[in-house]
Amino acid sequence: MSKLSNLTRGILRENPVLVLVLGTCPTLAVSTQASNAVGMGLAATFVLICSNAVISALRNIIPDKVRIPCYIVLIAGFVTVVQMVLEAYAHSLFEALGIYLPLIVVNCIILGRAEMFANKNRVIDSALDGLGMGIGFTLTLLVMASIREVLGSGTWFGIAIPWLSDNGISVLTMAPGGFIVFGCLIALVNKILGRKQSPADESYCAGCPSADTCGRFGKEVR
Repeated sequence: MSKLSNLTRGILRENPVLVLVLGTCPTLAVSTQASNAVGMGLAATFVLICSNAVISALRNIIPDKVRIPCYIVLIAGFVTVVQMVLEAYAHSLFEALGIYLPLIVVNCIILGRAEMFANKNRVIDSALDGLGMGIGFTLTLLVMASIREVLGSGTWFGIAIPWLSDNGISVLTMAPGGFIVFGCLIALVNKILGRKQSPADESYCAGCPSADTCGRFGKEVR
């Protein structure tokens, strides 16, 4: 696969949230305000790029039997760096993200890309994959947060919007509103990509958007 493909596929075709349906917990939790969404997206992107690159560089050294614990230790190190930087230089964002910042360690997007891509590909390709997935994650958070903040609170990045600020749809700031927006965006992306429900005989590896980058493709049996 070309480097451009490695970079761009996470933006839409294999968007980690709207197509692969990973990382839904932080997506729903921090998408009430656009500023928090951007902060979470950038933090996760940094961890994705660094962890993918390091895991790829060490893929021939890390023993296969303990690869997941090793991945978590590496990812936790980068998350700790992000936490310390935000606490020192963006304390309000650090407090707003709360528990969801350290939970980046077990974010399914980061562990998934480490297992599916980084431990099978070269450093540059893995870093580009992390960047692309991070961009896709950040854009999804921003779109969701913009919809929920504008229509729910009548603000955008904390700036009040005339009329909407007094006539917000309060349910959009709550958990049910998050699920509604999330479902609508998934439906929209499926429509854009022309995806349909896979037949029963294609519901395994062949039906996965990441089948072409997964080393297990073709080895699965029913």
